[in-house]
Amino acid sequence: MLTIGIGSPTTSVRTNTSCNALLRELQQIWNDIGESEADKDHMLLELERECLEVYRRKVEEAANVKARLHQSVAAKEAELATLMAALGELNLHSPIQTEKRSASLKEKLASVTPVVEDLKMKKEERMKQFADIKAQIEKISGEISGYSLVNNAVISSLTLDEQDFSLRKITEYQTHLRALQKEKSDRLHKVLEYVNEVHSLCGMLGLDFGQTVSEVHPSLHGTSMEQSTNISNSTLEGLEQAIVKLKVERKARILKLKDIVASLFELWNLMDSPKEEKNNFSRITSILRSSDTEITELGVLSTETIEQASAEVQRLTKLKASRMKELVMKKRSELEEICRMTHIEPDSSTAAEKSSALIDSGLVDPSELLANIEEQIVKSKEEAVGRKEIMDRIDRWLSACEEENWLEDYNQDENRYNAGRGAHINLKRAERARVTVSKIPAIVDNLIHKTLAWEDEKKMLFLYDGVRLVSILEEYKLTRQQKEEEKKRHRDQKKLHDLLLTEKESIYGSKPSPRKSNSFRKPNGYRANGNGSMTPTPRRNSVGSGTPELLTPRSYSGRQNGYFKEMRRLSTAPLNFVAISKEDTMSYASVYGSESGSPPRLN
Repeated sequence: MLTIGIGSPTTSVRTNTSCNALLRELQQIWNDIGESEADKDHMLLELERECLEVYRRKVEEAANVKARLHQSVAAKEAELATLMAALGELNLHSPIQTEKRSASLKEKLASVTPVVEDLKMKKEERMKQFADIKAQIEKISGEISGYSLVNNAVISSLTLDEQDFSLRKITEYQTHLRALQKEKSDRLHKVLEYVNEVHSLCGMLGLDFGQTVSEVHPSLHGTSMEQSTNISNSTLEGLEQAIVKLKVERKARILKLKDIVASLFELWNLMDSPKEEKNNFSRITSILRSSDTEITELGVLSTETIEQASAEVQRLTKLKASRMKELVMKKRSELEEICRMTHIEPDSSTAAEKSSALIDSGLVDPSELLANIEEQIVKSKEEAVGRKEIMDRIDRWLSACEEENWLEDYNQDENRYNAGRGAHINLKRAERARVTVSKIPAIVDNLIHKTLAWEDEKKMLFLYDGVRLVSILEEYKLTRQQKEEEKKRHRDQKKLHDLLLTEKESIYGSKPSPRKSNSFRKPNGYRANGNGSMTPTPRRNSVGSGTPELLTPRSYSGRQNGYFKEMRRLSTAPLNFVAISKEDTMSYASVYGSESGSPPRLN
C-alpha cells in the first residue's frame, strides 16, 4: 500500500487523504477495466518508484538551495568581516555572532545583508573622504616637492595601502595634511617676504621687479589666477640669492653715491653754489647722514640718479678749474681776514701775489694750493680759539688806553668847566675814565702774567701782528714810566712858572689874561659826539714831542710790521668800564693820580 507522510501533521493528513482517495479511484478504475492483481501490483510499484524519484529530486533541489544560502551567508559574513576590518568597526561582531548561533540561514542572510549594505555606503563615503585628503596631500606635496624625504615616504605608504579606511587611518591622513598645510603656509609666507624685499630693493635700485622675480620662477610674477605660487626649495634658494645679489649692488651704489655726494658738497662749498642749485639734489644729499638701512626711497639708488649726480660733479669740476684762481684768491682773503681779526701773521708762502704767479705759471696744482690755504684757515681758527682769553684782555687794555687818550684831551681843554651843552655828561665820563685809567698798570701786569703762562703751556711765543706781545707790553710799561716822569717834570716846571708869575704880580701888580681856545675842536683828535660826550680817536705824537709816545700793540705793530696797511679801529659801541675784572687791579696797591689841572671828582 503506497503511503506518503511528509511535513507537518496537518499537511501529512491532507496529503494521505488525497493520495488514498486517488489510489482508491485508481483501483476502481483498474477493477472496472479488469486488470489482474499482478498488473495492479506492477503499476503500483512503478507509481511508488516515480513518487520516490520526485521526492529525491525535491530533496536535491532543497539541498542545493541550502548550499547556496549557506554560501551566500558565508560570503556576506566574509564581506562583513572585510568591511568591518577596513572601517575598524569591531563593535558589530558580538550581535552578529549571537544571531548566527540561533537563526536559520535565511534569517542570518536577512540580518547580515543590511549591515553589509550600510558598511558599503560608509566605505564609499570614507573612500571619497580619503580621496579628497589624498588629492590635497598630493597637490601640496607637489608644490613643495623635494623638501623632505619623510614626506615622500608617507605619500608612498598612503598610495600602497588602499584597504585601510579606519578612523585611525583617516586621522593620520588629516594630521599629515595639516602638517603639509602649515608647511605650505610657512613657505608661502617666506616666499612673500622674500618677494616684498626684492620689490623694495628693485624700487630703490630702479630695476625691473617683474623681470627679476621671473628669472627665479615665472609663477612669482604670473598674472593668471590659476597659476599657484611656486614654493619649492629651488624657488626659496633663488630668491635668497637674488636678495643677496641686490643687497651687494645696493651697498656698492650707496658707496658710489656717497662719494659723489661728498664731492658735490665740497664743490658747492668751493663754488658758493646757490641754494636753488643745491635743492635740485636734495633727494640724495641726505644719504651722507643716513645709514644703509635708513635709505628706502624709491629710485634713490637708480642708475639715472647716479648718472645725474655724476654729471653735476663733472660740470662743477670743469667750472671749478676755470674759477680756481678766483677761489684761491677768495680763500686767501678769508685767511688774511681771520689773521687780521686775530692779529696772527698769515703764511707768506700762499700770499696773493705768489699764489697768482704760481697758478699762472702752472707750477702748482690750484687744488693743492687751495687745500693748503684751507688747512691754514683751519689752523688759524683753532689758534684763534686758543688765543681768545688773551685777546679779550688785550681788547680791555686797548679800550682803557683809548679812554686815557680821551681823558688827556679832555684835561687839556681849558673850557671844559664852562656851562655848555653836554658839559655834565663829559664830567661824568671823565670820572669813569679816571677809574679806568687807574687800572691800566694792573691790567698790563696781569696780561703779561697770562701771556707768559700761555707761552709756557704752548711752548711757543704769543705774537701780535708778528711781534711778541710781552715785548710790546714791556716797552709800553717803559714808555708809560717815561711819560709819568715827563709829567712830573712838567708839573714841577709849572709850579716854578706859577711861582714866578706870583712874584711878578707882587712886583708889577698885573696878571696875564688866560689864553682863549676853542673847546672840543683840538687837532689831536679830541671831538664831541652827538650827545655831547667825547669819543676818542687814535693819536700819534709828532716827532720831537716832549712826551714819549705810548706804544700799544696797534701802533707798535704798525710801526714794526708793514704787512697791514690799515690799523684796526675801536668799535663805536659804548665802553663798559665796569667789565674790567678785579684781578687786573690786584697787582697794584696804589693807583696813578690824574694829570695836573684835572678837576676834583664829583661825588
